[in-house]
Amino acid sequence: MFSNDVTAQARFEAEAARVWNGMTDVAHDVWHLRRVWARARDIAVEVGDVDLEVLEAAAFLHDIINLPKDDPARRTASRLSATHATTYLRGIGFNETKLNAVAHAIEAHSFSANIKAETLEAQILQDADRLDAMGAVGIARCFAVSGALGRALFDGDDPLAIERGLNDTAYALDHFEVKLLRLEEGMNTSPALRLA
Repeated sequence: MFSNDVTAQARFEAEAARVWNGMTDVAHDVWHLRRVWARARDIAVEVGDVDLEVLEAAAFLHDIINLPKDDPARRTASRLSATHATTYLRGIGFNETKLNAVAHAIEAHSFSANIKAETLEAQILQDADRLDAMGAVGIARCFAVSGALGRALFDGDDPLAIERGLNDTAYALDHFEVKLLRLEEGMNTSPALRLA
């Protein structure tokens, strides 16, 4: 049965707000969680045979540990989020037999962690999260994060990196070639591929 449990969503959002403790990251805020859940739910409707309880918990808790993009431990954020989510969900009486599925979906969602999504729920969460990095919202998120990190918009001498290597840690525009324009090729589900 598809979850429309507003109480669960509110509880997950409250936990994210508690953990984030006023930290602001406009690319990974409650609106990102809501967009990812909405997109994941839409994909699940088309795909069918999805455990929505697992998917919902994973969607709302996938960025609970949100390290800055320039943090050396950034690649571990999805594993840290999975660990936190498991502890939190166990504490609120979440179905114990589904905890590993939630943890795997959260761990595998991350582009930088490079973990293969083995379950349908993990594949859908990964797709939904990556779809949020595309289109107008994805462009806005890219430039917002780059601005927050003090990165230049582009290299004024070589904006398209014709004579230099790509460096998305220095230039926002380079992030499109390094990551964003490659997201489509990694989609797991046919609805996500169509949307990408």
